[in-house]
This record gives sequence, structure tokens and C-alpha cells, in this order.
Amino acid sequence: MPTLFAITSQVVGNPQMATFAAFGSFATLLLVAFGGGWRDKLLAHAGLALAGSVLLTIGTLVSHSTLLAAVVTVPVAFAVFFAGVIGPNVAAGAIAALLPYVLPAASPGTVSMIPDRLAGWLLASVVGTAAVLLLSPPSPGDKLKRAASKLASELVSELEAMLRGDAQPEQLDACIAAKHALLSQFNSTPYRPTGLGTADQALANAVELLEWCTSLVVDSAHERSDLSGAPEDERELLAVGAQVLRDAATLIAGGDARPDLERLEECRVRSIGRLRDQPPPDSDFREVAQISFHAHAIAVTILAIGADAVVAAGVADPEWLAEQGTRWFGASTFDPPPRRLSEASQAAGYALRHASVRSVWFINSLRASVAIAAAVAIADLSSVQHGFWVVLGTLSVLRTNAGSTGSTALRALAGTLAGFVIGGALILAIGTNTTVLWVALPIAVFVAAYSPGTAPFAVGQAAFTVTIAVLFNLLVPVGWKVGVVRIEDVAIGCAVSVAVGILFWPRGVASVVGDDLADAYRTGAMYLTQAVEWVSGLAAQTPDGATAAVTAGIRLDDALRGLLAEQGTKHVRKEDLWRLVGGSLRLRLTAHAVAGLPHLDGAGTDASRAVLIERTAMLQAWYDNLAAHVDRPRGRAAATLAAPDLARDHNPAGSTTQAVWLCEHLDHLADHLGELVEPAGKVAAVRRRPWWR
Repeated sequence: MPTLFAITSQVVGNPQMATFAAFGSFATLLLVAFGGGWRDKLLAHAGLALAGSVLLTIGTLVSHSTLLAAVVTVPVAFAVFFAGVIGPNVAAGAIAALLPYVLPAASPGTVSMIPDRLAGWLLASVVGTAAVLLLSPPSPGDKLKRAASKLASELVSELEAMLRGDAQPEQLDACIAAKHALLSQFNSTPYRPTGLGTADQALANAVELLEWCTSLVVDSAHERSDLSGAPEDERELLAVGAQVLRDAATLIAGGDARPDLERLEECRVRSIGRLRDQPPPDSDFREVAQISFHAHAIAVTILAIGADAVVAAGVADPEWLAEQGTRWFGASTFDPPPRRLSEASQAAGYALRHASVRSVWFINSLRASVAIAAAVAIADLSSVQHGFWVVLGTLSVLRTNAGSTGSTALRALAGTLAGFVIGGALILAIGTNTTVLWVALPIAVFVAAYSPGTAPFAVGQAAFTVTIAVLFNLLVPVGWKVGVVRIEDVAIGCAVSVAVGILFWPRGVASVVGDDLADAYRTGAMYLTQAVEWVSGLAAQTPDGATAAVTAGIRLDDALRGLLAEQGTKHVRKEDLWRLVGGSLRLRLTAHAVAGLPHLDGAGTDASRAVLIERTAMLQAWYDNLAAHVDRPRGRAAATLAAPDLARDHNPAGSTTQAVWLCEHLDHLADHLGELVEPAGKVAAVRRRPWWR
């Protein structure tokens, strides 16, 4: 940054180019850190350069009118923030992309300045991108993929040991430990590693499915860990599934493999046909049906993991990808493949999922856009010097709830005040000696860039204030007064953030997490009921609740990540929140697994059907009650939430394998309901507190 600033201000002699080269360097190197390999970073920085150029031009064009600038800022800022749904790199670049917009929008300027400003911005983009690609430390590798591959490998070892009949508790413990390590890695970043790109979606799906597969394997091992004497069909199904999972682990880790999904699907369909046509004798029917259930549930999950591994590794051909596209929406594996969607249609569909006040992306983008628009208007109407500092003050302290915004605002003001004192003393000591100012500039830039993430927030603000004092005194010597201007402007910007936070979204992401938890459980329970009724022959219509359930799950995942990234007290432990999210995932995937079973004209006798109806209705009522607890209070207390005591006698005479399978699916859900009672109670208590507490 000091090098570009020196070239543009001293050699070229263009203040506009120098200003945007300096702030463009900050945007490219300080305000954003893109992830991925060198190719991903190159594409991300190129996208930032292009987006910043467009936004810079728009900001300059609207700067002549306060009303026009404020009105245009709302859709522009909303679009920039909302674009974060596409993926983590886009989300990470939002503030950096907005910087070249707010600088001209909140400052006086003319159309004739656009070429000089663009030259400075693009120069900073090119040099900054080169610095990132050439000087960044070597990547330690994709920890998430390594963790996913390790869990898949541990599951393979456990399945093979069960088939040999020599499974040991230590191996099962290794699977559970690998699952916790994967989830810890997956949850350690504020943005979910998914986006519009199918590879990103597939990796996130694989993580969730591996967790589900671990639960299935653990439950199966607890019931019967020795499968050496199991029916041959189930042994073959699990053996082929283990091989597919091994290939998926290799593929996820970056190796060369291709899971044989077709063979696994053929084994599964063939096994279902044999069990249906040749039912086992009554003496061991129940045991054989339970083994069959676990084998098929694990096989279905491994099929999905294998498909996701192929997509995440980028080795699938376009036709195969088109056939798998419907799985992002949770459709049945027995449905015909949909027609291939265009990229525009995919983008529109993905955005529509979040076009709701239940989406953290939507409401946070709306709130931020209003706050920035208000800051632009106030900066212009108040006629403050360097009005863009008002907007930068708003951006620097804007958080998702009023409490954390207020806390950050105080630290920002404290840091700015400290920076003013240090910078003012520095300027007074240096006087008009530009040589010393040039020596001080790279030092100030280094401290300002190194502080975020390594020092308190106020330290970074102080260092940035010193940098600005030096920078502007090199452009136009004004002494220590530039620090006073920055304190005034940042104070106004902080006040805007706090006011908008109180008026728009005082509870922040926490309220959306509760709302989305309620939606996830309600839609998941409805989907499960539809699936059971259709598969068992109690309903003629195929389940249509998949899209709503998957959409609610995606919104919940994004909302929780936003909450965990938010500063301030969470009031509910992260482990409890993830337990509730895991419960909703278990419900949704169970419904999806049931919907994927072949439709039958009937699932046993009237007695077995009555059992299915009763148990499904009981589960749906319980999940609806859970949703009422975590949802926003509506003036009436929800019924007491407690772990249900469900009877296990659900195998009346005449039951078929299909009926036993369905009961096993429902039992598998019921066994984990007690884990959700305490976390749901904590969320309910927090939701009923006043927001200022």
C-alpha cells in the first residue's frame, strides 16, 4: 500500500488515484482473506476487482444527490450482502466490495473522476492479488476434507469388522471420535462451506451424511455387532457399501477412485425384492427384519455419500450431475431425474430459498443496507468533512444485534480516540517533515493490518486512525485535526449502527435461529408423516414436503453459523444448539430415507397399520410441541416437553418386512428425543427474556 500510494501521489501526481489505490489495497489485503487454492483465490480477487469497479462507478454517479445516493444504497448494499448465500468467499468479500462504493457515494465528486478512481482501484486489485498469490504462506491443506475422509475410513473399518464378527468397542469409539473431530472442523468457520457451486454443496452434504451414517452404524453395532451369520443379501449389501465408502474417502482426500454406486444400488434393489418375495420364517422374522433395516438404512446413506464425494471431487460428467441435481432438494431416489437447470435458474432457485424473513441472509442484508443508506444520507446532510468515515464507522461496528453493536461501538470509539492521541502526538512531533511521515506510513500500515485477530478490536481502530492521519497529511498537510474529524465521523456512524440495530433487529440472529428451529421441526415432521403414509399404502399421493424441509434446514444452518460468528454472549451453549440442529437433521433425513422406499399397496395387517398411524402421529405431535417451545412466544405457554415413553410392542401378527422397517425408522428417532429436551428448554427460556437482557 505505501508503494502504490507513493507511485500514484508522487510520481503520477493524481490525488484521486492515490486515494483509491490506498483504500483499494486495504480492501484487497486487509478486509478480506479468501479461502481455497491459488485458483480459487485468483477467481475471488478477480470477482472482487470487477464488482468493486462497478460499485465505484455507481457510487460516483449518485454522489451528486443525497436522496439518490441514499435510495440507491439500499438495493446495492442489500445485493452485496445477500450475495453471500452463493458461498464463503463471496460472503467474506462483502465489506471489501462495498468500500469502493461508499467512498465515492459519501464524498463529493464528479463523473470525470471515475477513470482516475478506477485506475487506482484496479491498480490496487492487480498488485494486491499478485501479493496474495506470491507471498501467502503454503496452505496446510483442506482440514475439512481430511476429517471427512478419516471418518469414512473409520466407518469402513467398523463395518468390515462387524462382517467378520470380530468388532471391538475400541473401533466404535474411534468412529465416534472421528465424527466429533469432523463436526468440530465443520463448525469452526462462520460461513458454511457450501454455495451455488455443486462441489461446495456436495461437500457440506457429505459431512452431514457422514454424521448420520455414524449414528446408524453405532446403533446397528449396539444391537448386533457380529454379522458373520447374517443373511447373505445383507452381508453383500454392507460389503459393497463399505467398498463404496472406502472409495469415497479416497476421493474426498484427493485420491484417484470412483465409487461403484450402480453396483450398490443394484444390490439394494435386489435385496428388497428377495425379502418381499420370500419372507423369512416366523421364528426369526423380527431379527432378520431388523438386520435388513440397518443394512438398507446404512446403504442408502452410503449411496448419498458416494454421490456427494464424486461431485465434491469434480470428477462427475455433466449428464450424471444433471441426474443427481434433484437430490439437493431431497427428492426420492425413485423419482425420475429432472431436466437440467440452467445456471441462472439454479441461482434464482438458491436465492429464493433465502427470500424470507426466516433467512438470516435476508434479514441481515436488509438491516445492513438500511444502516449504510442512513449513514450515507447523514454524512451528506450533516456536511461533515470526509463524510465517508461516517459510513465506515457504521460498517466497522455493524453487528447482528443491538447489544453487540453497542459494545463494538464503544470499543471503536475508544480505539479511535487512542489513535487520535497517538497520531496527533506523532504529527505534532514530525511537523512538516514528509520524509519521517513516509517512514512512519509502512509501520502504521503494518500494525493496522496485523492487529485484526491478534489484538483487541480497539487496537486495530487506533492503528487505522494513525494510518489515516499519516496518509492524509502526506496528501494535504492539515496536522492533527484530521484525527478529530475521524472521531466525530466514527461517532456518528456508530450511533447509526446502534439505532438501526435497536429498531430493526434487537435480538439479532438469535431470534432467527429460534424461528428456523421451529420451521425445521415442523416441516420435517410433516414430511415424515407424508412419507410413512405413502410408503405404507395409507395415502395415494407421493410426499411433497421435501423441498420445504430441506429449505428450512439450510436456513437453520446459516442462521446458527451467523449466531456463532456474532460477538457477544450467546446465552445457550454451542453444543446445545448443534444438538437441536442435529435433531432436525435426523428427522429430515429419516423422512427422506422413508420416502425413498418403494411404494406398496399395503404394509401388513390393519393392526400393523394402526401401529404405524399411532406412532407417526405421536412423533409429529411431539415435534410440533418442540417447535412451539423454541419458536417466538405467542402469548400462550407451550405444553410441557418431556422425553416420550413409547411402547415397543409394534410387531402384531401379519406384519411385513416393510412394516417392521418403518417401525424401526420411527424407533430410531424416538430413541434420541430425550437429548433434545434440555437444549430446547434453554432456547425457550432465552426467547422469553427481554432483548436488552
